Amino acid sequence: MKTIKGPALFLAQYAGDEPPFDSLEDIARWASGLGFEGVQIPSWDKRLFDLEQAAESQDYCQAIKGVLAEHGLVISELSAHLQGQLVAVHPVYDTLFDGFAPPHLHGNPTARQAWAVEQLKLAARASANLGLGALGTFSGSLLWPFLYPWPQRPAGLVDEGFTELAARWTPILDVCESEGVDLCFEIHPGEDLHDGATFERFLAEVDEHPRCKILYDPSHLLLQQLDYLGFIDRYHQRIRMFHVKDAEFNPSAQQGVYGAYASWVNRAGRFRSLGDGQVDFKGIFSRLAQYDFEGWAVIEWECALKHPEQGAAEGARFVAEHIIQVTDRAFDDFADAGTDRHANRALLGLG
Repeated sequence: MKTIKGPALFLAQYAGDEPPFDSLEDIARWASGLGFEGVQIPSWDKRLFDLEQAAESQDYCQAIKGVLAEHGLVISELSAHLQGQLVAVHPVYDTLFDGFAPPHLHGNPTARQAWAVEQLKLAARASANLGLGALGTFSGSLLWPFLYPWPQRPAGLVDEGFTELAARWTPILDVCESEGVDLCFEIHPGEDLHDGATFERFLAEVDEHPRCKILYDPSHLLLQQLDYLGFIDRYHQRIRMFHVKDAEFNPSAQQGVYGAYASWVNRAGRFRSLGDGQVDFKGIFSRLAQYDFEGWAVIEWECALKHPEQGAAEGARFVAEHIIQVTDRAFDDFADAGTDRHANRALLGLG
């Protein structure tokens, strides 16, 4: 069995224009001081990381790794979530998602998608140059406006959506294969891959592509009322990344899963800092240890109530306390009488 690596911190929610969050060196110093051992880097934030340089230059990658090493940190993975979102955007969301792309692409969905596809390919090459084996992303969505089956969906609509989604992602998955990098789709509401069934449908459309993997975040499964422990049992062979994020779901007479258009703090389902929600992390860490998950436990801080810096400090301790140092022996080894085939056959009455 393997021991999960961590704690690591996803930097996307912490990067900013004020110290210590405005440069990789300063944020690394801050994260190290809290006890983190790794960081997951958002590939779109040039305050911390230049994706194009990383895809082209081993020297740049060595410099990035050197900055982190000075503070006892390594890169757990790169994230290309925002670019992945733009691989597939239903027109109703065009204006909202334009902000994920450079200004010169706003209002031009075709050019924006082409840019996003190239960004994912660059992220795969950058991951390989950095010696990383996994890359996180969103799938994007062509079908999310049709999630609820009213009005009745036309026959073949969902099939067509998944066929198109697979056609857009297969060339990216092929680049990941050539670079030796797993592409991990975060199972997330708002994406066409938002639960186990939709992941399986996509996986079939991409012909069980060996690089098509899962980023497991139990908070999104809890808020959909999925069996997030059973999800690990079913999909552990495809889970290659892990976001440690908590959530709570408290339905009332007024609202449930859909949230009543309420703000995050007033929703029945909301994200919480680690330990403040309802996710059974002891069960999760136990299952991941059981199935030899060899990746990182990466905190993604999102909380409707708590300050992010408090969430990071508490989260580092929380993850460190939950990581299971897997055993190298069985608890009853002291009673082992050795192996004697003749004795075993005698015990079985076989002479």
